[in-house]
Amino acid sequence: MNIAEKIYFLRNQMNMSQNELAELLQVSRQTVSKWETGVTYPEIAKLIAISDLFHVSIDYLVRDNETTKQHTSLDRLVLKFLGSAQDMEKISGELVDIMRDGIIDADERARMLMIIDKLNAVSHMIEVIKCALNSETDEGTM
Repeated sequence: MNIAEKIYFLRNQMNMSQNELAELLQVSRQTVSKWETGVTYPEIAKLIAISDLFHVSIDYLVRDNETTKQHTSLDRLVLKFLGSAQDMEKISGELVDIMRDGIIDADERARMLMIIDKLNAVSHMIEVIKCALNSETDEGTM
């Protein structure tokens, strides 16, 4: 798989549109399309951002699969997930406190938005782990 195919694959594994990826990377949708079709390649700063966003190494992005394997092991991803999910009990408690009186005021609304951000981060890590599991399964069947 080349870089174009990898960007396309990673984006689709996260159920992300070209527009969504473009917004996150602060580029146009057309730029993402050109990367995915191999017309152009991301500049170094964007490669770093793509690497961070999808939790893969730059080496993985730019080398063919036959040349190298993804450096982020499943074990490492799971540990990272556990770190991001560690405060789930606290989040549950906060949600109960917010809902206790049945009225959500402005402060509670702001707290809920912060909780949603934390839950989105946990959900993102779950998707990354799913991608890694699928990738290991695909490699094992080749």
